[in-house]
Amino acid sequence: MSERVVPKDELEATIAARKELGADMEPALVDAFVERIERRLRKRDGESERALKQKRDHQKEMVLGAMGLSVPMFVIAAIFVGIYGVIAVCAALAVIAIVSAR
Repeated sequence: MSERVVPKDELEATIAARKELGADMEPALVDAFVERIERRLRKRDGESERALKQKRDHQKEMVLGAMGLSVPMFVIAAIFVGIYGVIAVCAALAVIAIVSAR
């Protein structure tokens, strides 16, 4: 993790506020600080979920597109080239599936 959940200056400001306000305000300061951390973590989780959904949608589109193109490619390969053409189309589909999975 290269980015911090809470910036260092925000933590230092909370500690300084605790020193100024005293121990009786400590629970409120801690609660507010923890709430900021949880809010940032929820935001980060939401962003990574959206990115994962986009990746999966793209992968699904690539595989479905390759499958749609494969039917005419199989027919053309079988008619003009024979079994070697069908094998080449299968290899191309496998490459597309592997590349889109990454």
